[in-house]
Amino acid sequence: MSTGTLRYTLTDAVLPRETVARQALVIVGAVAFLALAAQVTWNYPFIQTRAGGPVPIARQALLIVGAVAFLALAAQVTWNYPFIQTRAGGPVPITGQTFGVLVIGALLGSRLGGTAILAYLTAGVAGFPIFAGWSGSYTHFAGPTGGYLLGLVIAAMVVGWFAERGWDRSRWIVLPMLLGNALIYVPGLLWLHQWQRVVGLEGQTLDLGLWPFVPGDLLKLVAAALVLPAGWTLAERLGAPLRR
Repeated sequence: MSTGTLRYTLTDAVLPRETVARQALVIVGAVAFLALAAQVTWNYPFIQTRAGGPVPIARQALLIVGAVAFLALAAQVTWNYPFIQTRAGGPVPITGQTFGVLVIGALLGSRLGGTAILAYLTAGVAGFPIFAGWSGSYTHFAGPTGGYLLGLVIAAMVVGWFAERGWDRSRWIVLPMLLGNALIYVPGLLWLHQWQRVVGLEGQTLDLGLWPFVPGDLLKLVAAALVLPAGWTLAERLGAPLRR
């Protein structure tokens, strides 16, 4: 097994082309429906704007859909990190998925950010081609990457919790992002270790699931912190519900 099959994608999970096209039409239809639904507005008092007023449910739905779309696109950004190699001798593949998760958590907060990541994972498991490589299937959870995917929800909620307390307006946001990124590995490595026991690859958990990815994750963490100012402007225009 190569390291490229770990983390956030399985190379054998790509859907048939006609299935992808059909699901793309479903996504377009869902977006059009939500655009119409956005014209129906009522207040949800448990989540509030920065000014202290309730955020309309329709606006929350649009924020979640936008976050899912952003994360789906970020997951397709893939590049090889040539200075670190897999056990097979090839370059380590890096995707933008964790970058997207950190940004979403910092912009939307713990509850809405966590909900957006759950929506993303649910859509992907249901078969929508939004995971890395335009893939989507329950097999992502059945294989070695399942724990890492669960860790994405934890990371978004942790980063969002700190953002709600003003950390995202400071250069020290890199510390909550570092914590969130580290927490992805906790369920990821535990899951991977159990999966390896089943397939007879015990003893390689850290070599396959941690060390090769640390440099790339650090680069994505810094990139996420740098793009936050632009994200603030967009999130504020859409009514993101963070309060400080």
